[in-house]
Amino acid sequence: MKELTMRNVPLSPLTLVLVALLCGQAAGAAEAGDPKVVDTDVGGVEAPEIPVDEVAPKVAKDAGDLVVAGYLRALAGINSEGSRAACFQLAGAGAKYRLGNECEVYGELFFGKQIVSFTDGASISANAMFSLNRPMAYNSTSYSTDTSVAQAYLAAEKLSFLNGGALWAGLRYYKREDIHINDFFYWNPQGLGGGVEDIAIGGVKVSLAMFTEDNRDQAIKADRYDFQVRGLKVNPNGELEFGYSAIPASGHIYTGGDSGWSVTVQHRQTNLWGEGWNKFAVQYGVGPGTGLGSTGPLTNTTSDTRFRVVEGLFAQMTPKLGGMLTGVYQKDESPLGDQTWLSIGGRLVYGFTDHLKLQGELGHDQVRPSVGDTRNLTKLTIAPTLAMARGFWARPELRFFYTYARWNEAAARAANGSTNSAVASTASTGIFASGNQGSTIGLQFEGWW
Repeated sequence: MKELTMRNVPLSPLTLVLVALLCGQAAGAAEAGDPKVVDTDVGGVEAPEIPVDEVAPKVAKDAGDLVVAGYLRALAGINSEGSRAACFQLAGAGAKYRLGNECEVYGELFFGKQIVSFTDGASISANAMFSLNRPMAYNSTSYSTDTSVAQAYLAAEKLSFLNGGALWAGLRYYKREDIHINDFFYWNPQGLGGGVEDIAIGGVKVSLAMFTEDNRDQAIKADRYDFQVRGLKVNPNGELEFGYSAIPASGHIYTGGDSGWSVTVQHRQTNLWGEGWNKFAVQYGVGPGTGLGSTGPLTNTTSDTRFRVVEGLFAQMTPKLGGMLTGVYQKDESPLGDQTWLSIGGRLVYGFTDHLKLQGELGHDQVRPSVGDTRNLTKLTIAPTLAMARGFWARPELRFFYTYARWNEAAARAANGSTNSAVASTASTGIFASGNQGSTIGLQFEGWW
């Protein structure tokens, strides 16, 4: 299928941003005092970067209403060596802690419309989302703005013959699970495909989907089958969720590759300290299944494995104090060498008034390769913040931040030659090489609606 992009469409990125801001201004102000929304989907859509479980926008269910949702962030600053903003990530780590550490302008704008409704409650909706990304780091290899179609699909939901389930087809963010403070999508089966979703069977919901590609940047496309069971109640306010992904060797053009598979088991606990939650996931993948829900390298054989444990906890302990903690353990085994990634971090947000917060985030990453020295990086950010409300999830926010990072010599050597600007900031050939430490001071905006 032809790749869905907007590279040749004469649509200005500035136009996208302005439209997003205009559409979201009124909604953002109205929702600021009450960010918790239960109704979060149109045709099963998951809101873009917005934390769906906490603050996804209210959406229209009446035929004729146009749903508009969006996300936007931007960062500008000066690093400790006098040039524009620097961000920091450990070489080999799967993510970085994001407060005051996202050197780009990034936005997503979603449109959804219910186009047909039926007397039995079923409906059909059309959904599309556009995204833009412009790197802003001092060492970015390009400062051009990339725009694309991130989602474009049709969905028929609340179908009686599927016991309330849905049918969908197209390009879609699909049942993604992430940790917000390090933007780590540890279970991410998104892509171009179709399937049946949330069929109610015996107290659980079953979904089955088939994808032909993960995203437009995937060098070699591959067929991937995704099976999920969610909603198995095991304790008060606690549920188990299961996922199985299969990538057959016959479904891609790479010659000599093995089939791959992965499994995910997750426990989700809700209603902690009010609207808080905890997610604990265990994942294992083999061959191309080492993407753990997405497609891993198709050159992988059955000797390549990945085991991962993810813990995420959010709580709004008081109306003024909220926070999030996360921990990741990941073990990769391969004939070319093994590697272990450990990560632990947290963010606290204290609201002094309805419009003034103080945020702090501390994260530490460690990578232990089987050959070579252990790498370490620690990152700290302090951010006085102007906001629309006190809560952890209240947006928009304007943050005045100071970010400091420190890493060891092994991390600096491993970063040499990296094309990731945040990793390259830590390289022994970079501007921070003399002390293996660096900092950035600046402004960061983040908003969703």
